[in-house]
Amino acid sequence: MNNQTQSIAGSQKKMPLHTPHPRITPQSKQRYASQVLALTGVLQTTLETGELISLFAKELAGFVEFDGIHYQLPELQIDLSVGPTTSFSCNYELIVSGEFLGELKLFRFYPFEGEELETVENLMSGLLYPLRNALLYHRAVQTALIDPLTGVKNRSTLDDAFQRELKLARRHNHDLSVILLDIDHFKQVNDQHGHLYGDQALRAVAQCVQRTIRDSDLLFRFGGEEFMILLSGTGAEGSALLAERIRREVERITPFPDGKTTLTISLGVTSLRQEDAPESLLERADAALYQAKRSGRNRVVFS
Repeated sequence: MNNQTQSIAGSQKKMPLHTPHPRITPQSKQRYASQVLALTGVLQTTLETGELISLFAKELAGFVEFDGIHYQLPELQIDLSVGPTTSFSCNYELIVSGEFLGELKLFRFYPFEGEELETVENLMSGLLYPLRNALLYHRAVQTALIDPLTGVKNRSTLDDAFQRELKLARRHNHDLSVILLDIDHFKQVNDQHGHLYGDQALRAVAQCVQRTIRDSDLLFRFGGEEFMILLSGTGAEGSALLAERIRREVERITPFPDGKTTLTISLGVTSLRQEDAPESLLERADAALYQAKRSGRNRVVFS
């Protein structure tokens, strides 16, 4: 692939590696200043990152031809694309006052000219501060939705997600299953090793479960040492198989510094019935989990 690579840090830009820019005159500076001001005004109408990038792409297309745009910020798991990825690209690192705001790439089927790159880089400065505001908003929303200890969704997001997944399952006649899991003998972990070890156990289990489930599955910290998984499009057999795989994966981890102490979990599983409300679905999963613990723990029970 033929690539052109540039970087922009705040309003300071580095010259492209392959194509020299034309000389910037006072007239061009004034012209770009008015364009950036107008662009910033448009971009300040939203705090949604995806909508912001789409707006920027639409406005930029009025000045420079391109086929696709890609923005990513791995720290916040943001990965957005508009249009195709093609043969030639220009790449920008977005930085304001030392704060990294992500990476943006433009794509098209033929090389970008120096004057076009000058236009892109000047207009890019109109994106920086609206983008920083959008990312601050994104972080605030994530903080409200995420359990700070384990990094998974918290209980306050569960009701809306449950209602939404239930409606989708009924509307499209799709399967929906629930897994409730509980760390076995968790109180003993806290009593014998202390609460720091208990916190480490919670994080280790959450991370292990998150790695094991699909991207479309939803993992919540249900309370204390309990977690809940919503499995959209998964029926009885698939959910029971996944629960057993989760049980085995957790049994293999060694979350504590001694490298020897292991954890086990008990899991209760159930699938949506025609007459179910969220409460009845949860009650069955909870009853199955209780049976798993009464039967000796470290096992899966399907209701």
